[in-house]
Amino acid sequence: MTPANLQKYLNKLVKNQLHISTMIWGAPGIGKSSIVAQVAQENNLDFIDLRLSQLAPTDLRGLPVAVAGRSKKQGISTWYPPDFLPQDGKGILFLDELNMAPPTMQGVAQQLILDRKVGAYEVPEGWFIWAAGNRKEDRASIFEMPSPLANRFLHLEVTVDFDSFKAYALTNNFHEQIIAFLSYRSELLHKLDIQSHAWASPRTWEMASKLHSNQIDITPAVGEGASAEFNAFVALYQNLPDIDGILKGKGEKIDFPTEASTRYATAIALAIRGKNADEALNGFRWLIDKAGNEWIQLFAVDLMRIMRKKGQLGALSKLIKTEKQLQTFFKDFQNIIGIL
Repeated sequence: MTPANLQKYLNKLVKNQLHISTMIWGAPGIGKSSIVAQVAQENNLDFIDLRLSQLAPTDLRGLPVAVAGRSKKQGISTWYPPDFLPQDGKGILFLDELNMAPPTMQGVAQQLILDRKVGAYEVPEGWFIWAAGNRKEDRASIFEMPSPLANRFLHLEVTVDFDSFKAYALTNNFHEQIIAFLSYRSELLHKLDIQSHAWASPRTWEMASKLHSNQIDITPAVGEGASAEFNAFVALYQNLPDIDGILKGKGEKIDFPTEASTRYATAIALAIRGKNADEALNGFRWLIDKAGNEWIQLFAVDLMRIMRKKGQLGALSKLIKTEKQLQTFFKDFQNIIGIL
């Protein structure tokens, strides 16, 4: 499933209070842990992220402590649980990198997952137990998950999906040029390079956005190949039409670019730079006059997400209803109407 579909599925588990242990599979860097954290935030749940590969069995089980027995000569011991495990409330206990943990650690985790307790500790009723891990084909250093443990889980496999990434990027202030480049070269969103420590993934493109926003080279984040292509794409920005002029309604004599990469950059720049509903409407008018439906649709989908975040969606919707050409366009693209 896509990251967006995964998020919807997990939200349904929470909404219906289905405390079923769930395992999320997927390549590294595609946002598995980020999605779980977002689900927790959306549902006002606490969130504890445990990296099991970095823990020892005693870290999770706790420490044995001797207590007085029935006689002076005989004693018993109990386990003092670690303070990072939830004690009350409601939340998501997320066991990340589960299959990177050695078999002994997975054995301890199995008791937590199956019985919702380990040693003297018991998971509070209001907590979900979810986990995540990488697959063999991802070239991660993983251990085979024991069949009894695997059989305790729901298994969800998430794949890289550009539309999900783009929706996230647009609403989290990614740099415009990063979004425009990946719209043009979406196959570079996730490209494992076994010859390099740095390679392109949704996670590293988020790093690259922060670096590029501060005029720092993105090569250490996404690798040399992706970085070289990105830098060549950025050079095209010198050929963009007057975006500010178009948004101010002064685009009558401005033509839509002919080169595909510049067209992507133009449509996304118009969507991101529009400050309000009036400027967004000017962008629509210009594209309807100068470009084909493919580019209008690209602009519209991105714009709706941005206008919603800016609190301008209602105002834009009212303006659209006054434009006959736009009404015709939205009738032809019912999927966009669903975003309004």
